[in-house]
Amino acid sequence: MLIDFVPSGGWKSEFSVKEFHGRVQGIKVKAVDTTGAGDAFVSGLLLSLASNMNLYQVGEDEFGYMLADILKQNNVDSSGVRFDPNARTALAFVTLRADGEREFMVFRNPSANMLLCESELNLGLLKEASIFHYGSISLIEEPCKSTHLAAMEIAKKNGTILSYDPNLRLPLWPSPEAAREGIMSIWDQADIIKISEDEITFLTGGDDPYDDNVVLTKLFHPNLKLLLVTEGSDGCRYYTKEFHGKVQGVKVKAVDTTGAGDASVSGVLWSLVSNMNLYQDEKVQGITVTERGAIPALPTREAVLQILPNVAA
Repeated sequence: MLIDFVPSGGWKSEFSVKEFHGRVQGIKVKAVDTTGAGDAFVSGLLLSLASNMNLYQVGEDEFGYMLADILKQNNVDSSGVRFDPNARTALAFVTLRADGEREFMVFRNPSANMLLCESELNLGLLKEASIFHYGSISLIEEPCKSTHLAAMEIAKKNGTILSYDPNLRLPLWPSPEAAREGIMSIWDQADIIKISEDEITFLTGGDDPYDDNVVLTKLFHPNLKLLLVTEGSDGCRYYTKEFHGKVQGVKVKAVDTTGAGDASVSGVLWSLVSNMNLYQDEKVQGITVTERGAIPALPTREAVLQILPNVAA
């Protein structure tokens, strides 16, 4: 887990911002996220949608305690939290362009979330999960990488659905080649994968991200139950073994896109817990970009239901 610091005003570079506001990037799903790795996997949408549990490590510092306290305030099971006395909580400074898109500067050298060991995993929480959601950033450094892989193996043996959002952050990887290799190293193990257009282009070496054949031949694997491709304001494409299609997005004025992709996959996972045929919660992406930050902008279930009639057929 980490804390995002977002500028209180409009677009500025890191060097001209006079005031940042701290925002939490966390994880929330009726499931367990991965090993406390850096970026948001499923940012706290389900804080307002469903019960959940978390496995993560933060520093034994004020930022770490703040993260844990915010999750408790939102009825998140925090029994899986660990406080590392020897490392700090990861911080990310986010600057916003005029169109609401982001640039990141991350401080973690190393941060507590990179140091979680396999022996520190809460096996009880892993075995209770219906969905295990994770990203790729925890694959960059040891010991977190081995911990991540061990957690996946435990969840898989327990019959838990594995959900993967690579959440590409190139500046954190040693090289683009290392990022591509690391992300794809666990690709075939996931039951559900969520990616963006940019990630398709990156992972396929420059292929057209809007070509269904590219997605189906290069990224859809035999064990995959659902592949989601988010397209920002244009909505989301979905692919299964039997069919594929698209859900239109909700047109909004984007202020800050932080958490939009996380909100999308959170809504889908929450729906899939109850019914594997539900996809309409993708529309939460449109609501999430209308406020600053990740968790503070996330909508309640009621807000999602109110906006659904506005979605184009």
